Amino acid sequence: MASFKSICEKYFGSSDFYEILQINHDASEKEIKKAYHRMSLLVHPDRVSSDQKEIATEKFKILSKIHSILQIKEKRKLYDNYGEFDDEMDTSSNWLNYWRNMFKKIELKDIQEYEKKYVGSENELRDIKKAYVGSRGNMDTILEMLPFSDCDSEPRIIEIVQKMVDNGEVERYNTFFNESKQRKLRRRRKWELERREAEKINMAEIEKEIEKNAREREANFASFMSGLEAKYAPKAKQRKNLPDGTGTSKKRKT
Repeated sequence: MASFKSICEKYFGSSDFYEILQINHDASEKEIKKAYHRMSLLVHPDRVSSDQKEIATEKFKILSKIHSILQIKEKRKLYDNYGEFDDEMDTSSNWLNYWRNMFKKIELKDIQEYEKKYVGSENELRDIKKAYVGSRGNMDTILEMLPFSDCDSEPRIIEIVQKMVDNGEVERYNTFFNESKQRKLRRRRKWELERREAEKINMAEIEKEIEKNAREREANFASFMSGLEAKYAPKAKQRKNLPDGTGTSKKRKT
């Protein structure tokens, strides 16, 4: 099984816990928790598209494990002294439960609010730079690594990277700026297909909810009618069975 250090390097390009959380080495427990919350929101498995879920889940696990180490003084001291915490990744741990026990249940509005803060922020610029350099300008990889991004984000990302190139911050990769039309078209087709599949799933869930509500209404109506029958049917049957149908009995003349 791969070591935790190698897994960190694979998904974040670094094995430095503090660098991954984007905090200083002398950060307080409160700052560590806040950084963990901020970073985990970006890769929370409940908010990413289906094509990004596998990578996001792995990143989410890593962030959760890093926090579980740094929040305990003894473990943090061990890591700070030796510069690594090279045990195996515990795949049996339920990191979603770990997250939920620490923070409130994630809601759509939380993600939307954070997206507004993230897009265009210094954090996003740093992530774009890291993804661009790390992938050597591979737009497919950049979109996978960058939160809240899709094919519609490409023009904005290209503009941002161009400014970085002009400022001498990053190297110019021709594969990024001169990407073939076929590759762009293939990526967009894949994205459109995944988006439509996601919409189908959402519609299927909506239809299930409608059917469920309809069944519940039918059951409630049936229960209501049964109650009425139980209350009034005996008297109705009794009147029906009387000879004159009026609810009073008459003696027949012989």
